[in-house]
Amino acid sequence: MTRTVRWPALLIGAGATLLIIALVYLAFTLTTVVVPAPGGTYVEGVAGFPHSINPLLAAYNDVDRDLCALVFSGLTRMNARGEVEPDLALKWETSLDGLTYVFHMRNGLRWPDGTPLTADDVLFTIGLMQDPDFPGPPDLGALWRTVQVFKDDERTVRFVLSEPFAPFLDYTTIGLLPAHLLGGLRAADLSYLDFNLQPVGSGPFQVAKVETQGGDVVSVLLKPNPAYYGSRPYLEGVRFRFYPSYAAAFRAFQAGEVEGVSRITLAELSQARQEADLNLYSAPLANQSLIFLNLARKDELPFFQEKEVRQALLYSLDREGLVERVLEGQAIVAHSPILAGTWAYDEDIPRYAYDPPKARALLEGAGWTLPPGARVRTKGDREVSFTLLSSTDPIHAAVAQEVARQWGAMGIDVQAVAIPPLELRDRLERRDYQAALVELALPGNPDPYPLWHQTQITVGQNYAGLDHRRISEVIETARITVDPTRQAALYQEFQELFADEVPAILLYQPVYTYGVGRKVQGVQIGPLMTPSDRLATISSWYIATQRRIVSQAELRQR
Repeated sequence: MTRTVRWPALLIGAGATLLIIALVYLAFTLTTVVVPAPGGTYVEGVAGFPHSINPLLAAYNDVDRDLCALVFSGLTRMNARGEVEPDLALKWETSLDGLTYVFHMRNGLRWPDGTPLTADDVLFTIGLMQDPDFPGPPDLGALWRTVQVFKDDERTVRFVLSEPFAPFLDYTTIGLLPAHLLGGLRAADLSYLDFNLQPVGSGPFQVAKVETQGGDVVSVLLKPNPAYYGSRPYLEGVRFRFYPSYAAAFRAFQAGEVEGVSRITLAELSQARQEADLNLYSAPLANQSLIFLNLARKDELPFFQEKEVRQALLYSLDREGLVERVLEGQAIVAHSPILAGTWAYDEDIPRYAYDPPKARALLEGAGWTLPPGARVRTKGDREVSFTLLSSTDPIHAAVAQEVARQWGAMGIDVQAVAIPPLELRDRLERRDYQAALVELALPGNPDPYPLWHQTQITVGQNYAGLDHRRISEVIETARITVDPTRQAALYQEFQELFADEVPAILLYQPVYTYGVGRKVQGVQIGPLMTPSDRLATISSWYIATQRRIVSQAELRQR
């Protein structure tokens, strides 16, 4: 019998075997993962209403700052450590004398309509701020009027300062305006432009739609800017809805009107923690709460002149307990006038832990004794007694009451009085106070000059009246030093001197809590220079997803 080979059957069988082997191999070497995809609109409830979506006018309105942070970009931007980084400028050089800064802009920058973005836009924007009729923040105009600006070529800008000024780079973060659309504009007309609600910027997003109701802007829709030099956001839209308060914005989330809340305050925090569809993100804000002691009133408040008494005031405060009980843990105890986590902060700064026995010893050693049965410490015919002002903000008022209670237990008579914020500011500027609890905004370069230099005692912001020659010398030198290493060393000395002198009672740095719906992924926030920085990573947020095939090796690298 003749045997015949069935070649087609063998080939089919071999092919099937190879296919099975290939499928097994692929099963062991490849897999699918869910990855971000373009699409989806994030809707956020914001407390407040926009007035001028214009970076030159946005300083006093957090809502305007939020929008400008996404719509505009500057030569530089600030990171979470308070350091200035490249944005539209790729790099810059600083002269050894600290007077000249040369910025080199990126190639191919364009406005959304395709017009090239060049050095002309830089000169135009700065020219508006240099105009004597500039309606924006006075300090912004005052600074730029001392700077000469030159266009070296289409992508190179040179700034020449009248004197060295280390915080200068902070001012280069201001968003640029389009010269080709606003050329010929007078600075005096800035506040009245239709542009302020229909802006054109070079940031990752652009304004697509503004909705008004009864004369108020109730919603702004942003879409990705096709001309943005950076990576395109995953989100196809970001819509801000505006409400009269944080509480109203939170209620809008509960009603399903929005997917996020710009800030979760203490009043809503416990409810927010119970919302299953709301993720909470918290980070330190570049603010600091402290108590100014009026050191200039030497006859009226002699005890404030004694370093031992000031140190005792700090040792006798349970600041950790205050943060937990009054602020529900939403703050970090402050140990330095320079914010923790920033580039100039000294991790080894001496710290004042809660130590009542040490506080009593310091007070007794300074002659402020508490006679048996007495309520208030005395020295001769003088009592340790003063008024502590705070604003009527519920949190600040509660903190002031708790501080007064703790000091009272040490035999220090303190009357906590809450007054309207504008009245408190006026009292500070007139130096008409004994002690005052305030919250300072400290973004960017830590420059302590305005708050603690001798020249600022009567005409500046040295509200405490600190008259300390060495501290003034150190911060004066730091202000004109452009070498970061040398500047950091000077700030370290300043912090050591401050810790020893205790010219003010440092309390805490508040924590900012942000709420975003669970369907929005990729959300990350770090330390915030301003509330707008909660949106710093929004280009990486996503709602839509897709499946992608990846190798096991690639998966292990993720």
